[in-house]
Amino acid sequence: MSGTFSQLYVQVVFAVKGRENLIRREYREGLYEYIAGIVKGKGQKPIIINGVGDHVHLFVGVKPSISISDLVRDVKNNSSNFINSKKMVAGKFSWQEGFGAFSYGQSQVESVFQYIKNQEIHHQKRTFREEYVDKQISNRL
Repeated sequence: MSGTFSQLYVQVVFAVKGRENLIRREYREGLYEYIAGIVKGKGQKPIIINGVGDHVHLFVGVKPSISISDLVRDVKNNSSNFINSKKMVAGKFSWQEGFGAFSYGQSQVESVFQYIKNQEIHHQKRTFREEYVDKQISNRL
């Protein structure tokens, strides 16, 4: 078989350092567009990017030629520089170390898309921390 074919879908979640609520609503769209540009620049396919004040969800179609860790490192480094250069927050902005990464099949793409699209509504009911801890526990079982 010539060439490489893959359908790899990964949701990445990363938080503001200290889980502070620093990403103001009026800056989110520009930040998400900037992150999409980083992902595209790495030859990957951003599907949707959204979040709330203390964290971001990135849903991406990835090629097997890049590691998730390298992609997330570049997204976090470049986006924190963008936030600081645009003075979107008082003081120095940085992301918390680490991230969550969750893989999905083609049949799950639409439901993950809708989940990420509706982050503000979702987090009115459940905090980021509650959800993240629950995912870690269920993944260990």
